[in-house]
Amino acid sequence: MRAKKWAGILAGVVVLALWGVDGQAADKADQGPASPEQNWQVGFTPSYSSGKFGTDTTSTFFYAPLSIRRLFKDGDVTFVIPFVTATSDGRVTLVGGNPVVVQDNRGSNSGSGSSSCEPGEDKPSCLTGRTPGKKTTTAGLGDIILKGRYYVVEEGDFLPLIAVTGRMKLPTASASQGLGTGAFDYGFGVEMSKMLGEKWIAFLDGGYNIIGDPDGLTLQNQHWYDVGAGYYVTRDLLASVYYEEYRAITPGFVNARDVYFAMNYTASAAWRFSGGVTLGLSDGAPDFTLTIGTSYRF
Repeated sequence: MRAKKWAGILAGVVVLALWGVDGQAADKADQGPASPEQNWQVGFTPSYSSGKFGTDTTSTFFYAPLSIRRLFKDGDVTFVIPFVTATSDGRVTLVGGNPVVVQDNRGSNSGSGSSSCEPGEDKPSCLTGRTPGKKTTTAGLGDIILKGRYYVVEEGDFLPLIAVTGRMKLPTASASQGLGTGAFDYGFGVEMSKMLGEKWIAFLDGGYNIIGDPDGLTLQNQHWYDVGAGYYVTRDLLASVYYEEYRAITPGFVNARDVYFAMNYTASAAWRFSGGVTLGLSDGAPDFTLTIGTSYRF
């Protein structure tokens, strides 16, 4: 029972597929069936990302999501409302909470419906109208995300804990301000975790995101996966590391590959705290991302 409890708390990913590109990505903490006495969870997990993401201009993003989760016996449903601050020239924006290139000024992803999307190094961004290298800082509501998880296999002596996930990204962020694409995305995925002895835990997650096309741009869908391992330093403190890869949504760009180091601390049955550092391994990934978070279950 103890192995199942801890595997459940820390298995999986956020994304269910919207990239959360969680994919994004992936929500590594506060996963798994809760106790019958706990039906809700409120969390706040801000992050700061910086990088060129395959362009010649550095972009930075502060992503501060408030999450409200309804916990069920065999799964959960989460509503994410983020506040975003972005500094970019419009070629990089947030998709499901993750910064990615959405416009290639060489013209490989240009659409025919907008003159602003014609090929050329000096052509403005289709979304913001900014020319390459002309950065602007904006802030506002990000894309609201609705995601869910259902546990289909309970962990056993030889079987891992397995969950299927789904996610929708609502285009509530302003594309003209560089806070999103203005298009609807959705996706699905699978999460697996397995305790290895009393202190080690292994993770394997993957999924597929259907990416909506903004006016004048054609973006490609995204597959993603991560694989990782964790070690319980104490009963309540987990140190873990993950390798993650996300397909680039702009044709011709390198996939985002990174290593994510995380610490998760369970202070009580109600309170949990987490922190992490992501280091990019490819041009498509941020140079680094810093994340801290806390959640409360009741």
